[in-house]
Amino acid sequence: MTLKKNPSDTLIDRRHAIKIMVGGMASSMLYMSSCKSESFSNKKSIVNSSSTAGQVTTRLDYKSGKMLPLLGFGCMRFPVIQRGKPDIDEEYAMQMIDVAYNSGVNYFDTAWPYHEGLSETFVGKALKKYPRESYFLADKMPTWAVNNIEDAKNIFSQQLEKCQVDYFDYYLLHALNSQSSFEKVYEQIGTLEFLQQMKKEGKIKNLGFSFHGSVEFFEFLLEKYDIWDFVQIQLNYFDWDDARQQSGKLYRMLEEKNIPVIVMEPLRGGMLARLNPTTEKVFKENDPDVSLASWAFRYVATFPNVVCVLSGMSTMEHVVDNINTFTDFKPLDRNELLVVNKALSVFKEVKPEPCTACRYCMPCPYGVDIPGVIDVYNKNLGTFNVPNLNSPRDEEFKRKKRVFLNSYTNHIDHKAKAHRCINCSKCVDLCPQDIDIPKFMRKMDNLVASLKKEA
Repeated sequence: MTLKKNPSDTLIDRRHAIKIMVGGMASSMLYMSSCKSESFSNKKSIVNSSSTAGQVTTRLDYKSGKMLPLLGFGCMRFPVIQRGKPDIDEEYAMQMIDVAYNSGVNYFDTAWPYHEGLSETFVGKALKKYPRESYFLADKMPTWAVNNIEDAKNIFSQQLEKCQVDYFDYYLLHALNSQSSFEKVYEQIGTLEFLQQMKKEGKIKNLGFSFHGSVEFFEFLLEKYDIWDFVQIQLNYFDWDDARQQSGKLYRMLEEKNIPVIVMEPLRGGMLARLNPTTEKVFKENDPDVSLASWAFRYVATFPNVVCVLSGMSTMEHVVDNINTFTDFKPLDRNELLVVNKALSVFKEVKPEPCTACRYCMPCPYGVDIPGVIDVYNKNLGTFNVPNLNSPRDEEFKRKKRVFLNSYTNHIDHKAKAHRCINCSKCVDLCPQDIDIPKFMRKMDNLVASLKKEA
C-alpha cells in the first residue's frame, strides 16, 4: 500500500516498523498515558492532541474514563500458513502485533470462533510479554454455542485461560441478530446475569455487544437495558445508508444514548480497500498518495462518538498504512466527504456480494471455501472480468472467460469449489450479512460449468 506523505516525518515505512518492533522495553511504558483516566466537559472533543511522534491518536471512552487508541487490532484475519486454512503464521503475526503495540495500538479484539478457535490462544501468547495494564483486550460470548448456563460459564473460563488473563477489558455478547435468540440465550438461561456477575467480580471491566440484526431489535436492547458500556457495530461508508445494515441509524441511536461506539468492518471485509478501477479513480484523482483503506478508515473515525476502529490486519503493510492513517488523525472535511459519496455511487453500480470474509460460515461440512469462492467472484466483478453469458462471444468475452476461470482455478482448491455445496444451508443462519450462500454457490457453479463447456 502507498504510504501517506507528511512533512512532519512522523510516518513509518516497513523497515522502520521492524526497528519499532525491537525498540526496547521503554516503549511498553506507553500505557501510562493511554490507560489513565481523563475528564472532558464535552465528550465530542475527545481527540487527544498530545500524541507523540509515531503514536496513533487516542480518544476518550467517556464511559470507562480510559483513553483508547483510535485504531484497534482486530484478531480475525491474522496471516495464515496456508490459504483457506485457519492456522496462524505466528512469527509474522507477532511481528505485526509488536509494531502495532509500539505505535500505540493497544486494543486487541478476539473471539471464540476467530481462526476457527485459534485466535484467542495466539493472542494470549502474543500479549503475554507486555504488562497487563498496558493493553486492552476484548473477547466475546459466542451466542450460538450456548445452550445452557454451564456452557456460558465453561466458555468464559476457557477464554480467560486461552488468553492467559484474569479479566477482559471489554467483553461482548457476540453477533446479536434476533430478539428470540437473545431472550433464549441471555435472559431465559441466565447468561446475561452471569456476565453482569463477572463484571461485579472484576473479570469484565466493560460490557457491551456486537450487532447484526434489525433496527427494531437494536432499539429493544437499548430501551430495555441501561447496562451497556459500549456497543460494536458494522460501520462504513458502504453501509451507512444501506437498507439492510442501516449503520447510520444505529450510530445515531447510540449517540443519543451516550453509548460509545466501537467500529467493526470499516473496510467491509477488505472490499473497500480493493475497489474497481472506475471507483478507485475517483479517490486517486483527489489524492493519489493515500490508500483506499485510508479513505474508509478516516470516514468512520470522523464520527465523534466512535472511540475505536477495528482493523483485521493481515500483513505488515496493513499495519504500517493504518498507523500512518491514524497518527495525527485528521477527520474528513466537507470536500473529502463529497469525494466519498461520489465514489460510493460509482461503486454500488457493480453490486458485489456483501461478504466480509468473517468466516463465521466456516468450516463448511462439505469442504467448500465459502469466503474464498465469493472473494474470487467479487474481485473479478470489481475488475469487470466476470463474463456475461448473454453477451456476444467476441474476443472481449474470451478474455474475460480466460481471466475468470484462471482466477477460480488458481485460488480455490478443487475440493473446495462451489460444486461441492449440497444446499444443506447450515451456513445461512451463521452469515451476519444474510447472504443466501447456497443460492450463490449454485450461481457460481453454473457460471463456471457454462464457461468450461465453451472452452
